Amino acid sequence: MTAQVLPPLNAAELEQVARRDASEQLIVVDREDREIGPAGKLEVHVDGRLHRAFSILVFNARGELLLQRRADAKYHFANRWSNTCCGHPRPGETTVAGAGRRLKEEFGFRVPLTERNELIYRAEDQASGLIEHEYLHIYHGHFTETPQPDPAEVGAWRWMSVAAIRRALRMHPEWFTPWFAILVDRLLPPED
Repeated sequence: MTAQVLPPLNAAELEQVARRDASEQLIVVDREDREIGPAGKLEVHVDGRLHRAFSILVFNARGELLLQRRADAKYHFANRWSNTCCGHPRPGETTVAGAGRRLKEEFGFRVPLTERNELIYRAEDQASGLIEHEYLHIYHGHFTETPQPDPAEVGAWRWMSVAAIRRALRMHPEWFTPWFAILVDRLLPPED
């Protein structure tokens, strides 16, 4: 399947996204994922503090992964291809509840999610200067229908085989988010 491209946001919609990001609170953690306290989303990404996050990998019946190209309104790593959904639990929210919330907000559906792994990574976005330093909880799910993504979150989407993803990452790593390359390398089955 070719990528399904969503319409760009207008100026008012871009302003609304920026206001939402500026007011969002994240959970700062230590290297054991123990909570230190809340902090502003943008503040944490400016100074690179370790914070709790999740990444979701949703597969269809053919074993293809649902990818998204991050919307151009994203505050960092905009317009890069990545896994199905990423985000942060809010203070007082469990990680799996935050993952379910963001999947619904970004792609318009809910599925049962199973935690498969955890890892810590750090990546700097050269375009924005922001730093992603996450204690990442990785969830898998399955979905067989057509997603209804929010254009404020998703610029384009497609289903893609793991083999095709691995080839694309080798040929054009700059098209993808740095954490997605880590997820593919560590968690998806190798090519036959």
